[in-house]
Parts: sequence; structure tokens; C-alpha cells
Amino acid sequence: MNDAAGAVVNPTRRQSGRWRRIAVIRRLLMTLFVVGQTLIACYFLLWILPYHGATSLELGLLALFALLYMWIAVGFWTAIFGFILRLTGGDRHSLLRQHSDGQLDATTLARTAIVMPVYHEPVYWTLSGLKAVYQDLERSGHLDHFEFHILSDSRDPDVWLEEQATWYQLCQELGAEGRLFYRRRWVNLNFKSGNVADFLRRWGRRYRYMVVLDADSLLSANTLVRMVQLMEREPRVGILQTAPSIINGESLFARIQQFANRLYSTLFATGLAAIQMGDAAFWGHNAIIRTQPFMKHCGLRKLRGFGLFRGPIMSHDFVEAAYMGRAGYEVWLEPGLGNSFEESPPTLSDELSRDNRWSRGNMQHLWILLFGRRIRLAHRMALLNGIMAYLASPLWLAFLILTTIEAVQMTVGSIDYFPEGHQGLFPLWPEWRPQWALGLALSTLSLLFLPKFLAILDAVIHGSAKQFGGFLRLLVSVLVEIVVSVLLAPVRMMAHSRYVLGALLNVSLTWAGQNRTQETSWRDAFVTQLPGMLIGGGWSAFAWKLDPMFFLWSLPVAIPLVLAAPTSVLLSRVAPGQTLRTWGVLLIPEEREPVKVLEDARSARRAANDEFALSALEAAVVRPRLNRLHQALARSTRLPRRAQLLSPLVARCGREGPGSLSRSELSQLCRDRQSLAELHHLAWKAPPDSFWGRRIHLLSRSE
Repeated sequence: MNDAAGAVVNPTRRQSGRWRRIAVIRRLLMTLFVVGQTLIACYFLLWILPYHGATSLELGLLALFALLYMWIAVGFWTAIFGFILRLTGGDRHSLLRQHSDGQLDATTLARTAIVMPVYHEPVYWTLSGLKAVYQDLERSGHLDHFEFHILSDSRDPDVWLEEQATWYQLCQELGAEGRLFYRRRWVNLNFKSGNVADFLRRWGRRYRYMVVLDADSLLSANTLVRMVQLMEREPRVGILQTAPSIINGESLFARIQQFANRLYSTLFATGLAAIQMGDAAFWGHNAIIRTQPFMKHCGLRKLRGFGLFRGPIMSHDFVEAAYMGRAGYEVWLEPGLGNSFEESPPTLSDELSRDNRWSRGNMQHLWILLFGRRIRLAHRMALLNGIMAYLASPLWLAFLILTTIEAVQMTVGSIDYFPEGHQGLFPLWPEWRPQWALGLALSTLSLLFLPKFLAILDAVIHGSAKQFGGFLRLLVSVLVEIVVSVLLAPVRMMAHSRYVLGALLNVSLTWAGQNRTQETSWRDAFVTQLPGMLIGGGWSAFAWKLDPMFFLWSLPVAIPLVLAAPTSVLLSRVAPGQTLRTWGVLLIPEEREPVKVLEDARSARRAANDEFALSALEAAVVRPRLNRLHQALARSTRLPRRAQLLSPLVARCGREGPGSLSRSELSQLCRDRQSLAELHHLAWKAPPDSFWGRRIHLLSRSE
């Protein structure tokens, strides 16, 4: 029996009504805990404030505090849910637990596309990861059910020519002709989502499922096979999302990020999956998608608002999950699907550059949150969660500003015994309760840090502490991570506040590929962090002149801002990260017990060709074999008007080399079959002392 999407319907599959009832109960409990705790905290704050909320300034402080405290409490209770579920044997209502291993092993696989969109990524490094996934599937014996697609949006001819050459090389090495495909769009529309949409329009009907990988993604064969089997047995599931672990961290920053992800995400992912259930979010990669309903229901129309809220949707994943849910399909996060990996930016500056892009996409979700039609409440909450990931920073900054104003008024200004809103014959005396303030601060800190220590306890209970280097090293690793997170929190606050403001003002943004290796220089660190350093130092100096007690309260924010530049430089360095690794600090299980797909990817990347004395474009011109390959992939027709445009470009490039042309002009030549042939002919006829003559000499020496 088949459903509309072509999947085999399991007659004994769980009923969606049952999990929805369980989800409602869990979400009500979560709401009760979060709201109840926030109300108690707000009550304490009211009695801490001098006028107990009787002024508009204090009401503003109270409103901001409530939003921020509630945001922190959601994360806290998510981790608590995860800890309790793992303590009691796991969530028996999770998708994976509904089917035995025997049932899944007996499930026939369906044709699945593994799709990797790329944009100006390190070519050999990226495709070596895809090669490792291919080889793992080949070893598993399930390769025949999978096909691979590299979807390029790269614009630099040096990059996409190398992509084409490396793809062809992989096809030959793996014997993957007819199974490993490469396509580059000539027109970039709608970012990554437009790239995937173009693939689906052309080839989506060939596949029942599509697995989306990022350039830094890795999935083991067992995980890929399990994902397909689960989708086959659950025909109402539209998207199945894994919980990726961060790997391959080299710099101190990356190693801290991967340790925190690997240790803490066990609790957070378990709790999040248990609360969301079939209304989970989609993170855009390391997930499997049912192709037909995705094509039918998840097309992204341009926003019709104003400024930022007009044009293509930049952050597509949460919206696609919401649209899939709106169409009646389920979206699940399954933490039990292991061996799903990704990488993090190597430096703080690279993370913040990425956040600049992500903040714009998440701010766009405000429009969909408010005006999206028939979107389920759970998916609206997921959109709000993504928005708050960045909006929390300017709210926190606003809270600090109002706190400073309150301190100035109470220190410099005269006491107002009849503040606005106060009614009565008797004056309102300001009251100070420093003990209550300290207690509230400690309770807030407990929400942030208690889940980290629960993660240690969870690792000890489940016997995984040894995989992190043992209990003592695990404890030291958590303490190192806490110190660094405290140092980075104000820096991220300032950066995210600037990004959110820029997004709402619709300031233009350049989309670029990610840095994966380069350390941060002192000059770049000071240029990037100087505004925050000045603000932190100035605020702290002002607090000292205002009131010594307020100065002490300012230090947890001011000190990290003042130290932002050296912190950024130190965290970007590889040597400290490797030293801590040698000491057994910040270890993750995959470094003690390597996974085959990770080992294959690392081996392939270490064997990367260093032979390129020539750039990819130069090699495409002078190497006969590569030139024939690029000709075969280029445009074959050439209209007379186009010939008039290209002929002088070919002649100039033949005389002076590619440096005489712009990137756009070089792209036009390299997309044209006849131009490539003419350039190859001109290069090999060039005098020995010319540009191309010297390149051919380099070629002969390297070979």
C-alpha cells in the first residue's frame, strides 16, 4: 500500500493524534515551569527596585527582565527535561523508539539524492568530505540507492573551474560516473534555498528523498540508511532532522565550541526533541526530506513587506519546516541518529561574520511569525526561538542601559517621593535590598550554568565520562568552557546588537564563503573589537565615578569587552587548542574512538594536491586534459553578437594573461567552449618569456 508520496505505509504505525496529546502535556508543563519561575523572579525584582516598579523606567526594566529571564528559563527547562528523560531510559515516544532494529533492517530503501550546495568553499577540502560519505556507503553495500549532487553557486572562475576538475577527478577515482553529478548555476537567485529549488525543479522527481549536506557536513552510511528506513516506515514524516556534532576543531575557539556542543547537546537535543516531537525545526542540513511534499508545499515566495521584510527569504530552513507542518506533514528531530557531523568556524571573528548573515534571516522571520497563515503554534514558537537567539542581545543591552540610567538617577538626582503613577498622601521611600539582588543574580546564573554540570552528571551516570578524558579532565574542560563563555557573552551581545540594528535598517550585506583555517591577526582583532573595548572601558570608568558598588556590578560585562581583542586572538590560535588536547582537556569521544567516515575525510584532506603551481584557471587553459573537460562542460553555441564580445577578450587574455580581465570577463570566457579552445591554442603558441610561456614551463617542471 503506497501513500501519495510513494512511501510504503506501515499499517501498524503510530497515530499522530497520540503523540500530539503527549506533546500538548509536555508543552503545558514546560510553559508552567517557565512562566511560573519568571513570575517569581519578576516579583523579586519588583522588591529590589527602589520604587518597586512605580516609575516608567522601572517598568521598562521589569519588562526587559521578564523577556530575558523567560528566554533563559526555556533553555534551562529544556535541559532538565532532557536530563530526566535520559535518566529514565530515554524518550519512549521518540520516532526511532517506535521501530525495532529488526523492523528497520527489513525495510527496503528508496532512491535518495545526497545534495551538497556549495559557494566559494575550499574545493578539495569540501569534496573530500563528500568522497568519504560515498566510500562509507559503498562499504555498507547500500550505494545503489543513493546518488550525489554537487550544486555550485560559486562565481569566481578560479573556484568553479577547480570544482569541475575535482569533481571529475573524484568520478574517476571512485568509478562514480552516473552517480556523482556536478551542476553550477549561472544565475544566483535566492541564495541556498534557490540553489536547492533549482535542483528540485530539474531532477527532484527522480528521488523519493533528499538528504541535504552543508559543505562541512559528514554523515555515516549507517545513519543515512536508518534515515531512509525511518522515512519509509513513517509516510507522514516530511523532514527528519539529526542532531549534528561539531568535529575537527583545531583552534582553541573551535575546540571549545565542539566540546560544548558534544557534551551539552545530549541534554538539550533530547529535551528539545521531546517537547517539539513531530513539530520540530529543520536546521537546513544533515536532514532527510520527503521530496514530493517538499516540492509541493515548501516553495518560498518573496516577502511582500518593506525593507528587510521584502524580497527573498534568506534563512529558509525554519520556514520550510513550518510550511511542511502546515501541509499536514510531521517534522522530527531524532537525537538517537548518531554519526552526524558538522564543523564550526575556527575563530570568533568568523563566527560573528556568520551570525551577521544569520541574524538577518532570523529577523525576517518576524514577518512570517506575525503574518504567516495557518502555521502551527509550535512552529511559530520555533521561529520565535530563532528570532530571540539574536534579539536577546539588544534586549540585554537595553536592560544594561536602563540599569545605568536608574543608577544615575538614584546617585546624582534628588529622590522623588511622589514618582509618576504613585497615588496617596504619603511619600514613597526608596528601599534597597542588596541581599535580594544578590539572590536574584545567583538564581539567574544557576539557569545558565546548572545544565552544564548536569551534563557532567549525565556523562558519569551513562558511563561516557571516560570518552571525554575521565571525570577530572571533563570537569576542567567544563570550567574552561564556562570561563570562555563568560568572556565571550558581552562581545557577542555588542556584535549581535549591531547586526540586529543593521538588519532592521536593511543595511546591505555581502555574502561570502567561510574561512576554515586562518588565525586572527592582532590588527584585525583591534579593528573589529575596538568599539566594544572603548564602550566597555568608558562604561566601567563612568560606573567607578558614579558609585563603587555599581562599578563592581559593571565588571562582568566591562572586563570581557576591554579584553575582547586579546581574547579573540588567543582563541583563534591552533597551538593552545592542541596543547589542551595533548593534556586531555576539551576532548570529545570521536577523538578517542574515531569514526570511519571521519577518518576517511581526514585522510583524503591530508592527501590534498599541493601540485598546483598554477591556478585553477591557468590549469584549465594550459593542461590539455583539463581544457577538454572544461570545454565539454561549457556552452557550445556562440551567436555572432557574442563572438564579437568574446573575441577581443580572448586575444587580450592570450597576450597578457588572466590578470588583464575582470572576474566577470573571465567567467564569460570559461563558460564558452570555443573561447577555451582558442585560449589553449594561444597559450601553447606563446613565446617562452610571455605569461603563458612561463606557465607552461611551470607545468613541465611540476610534471
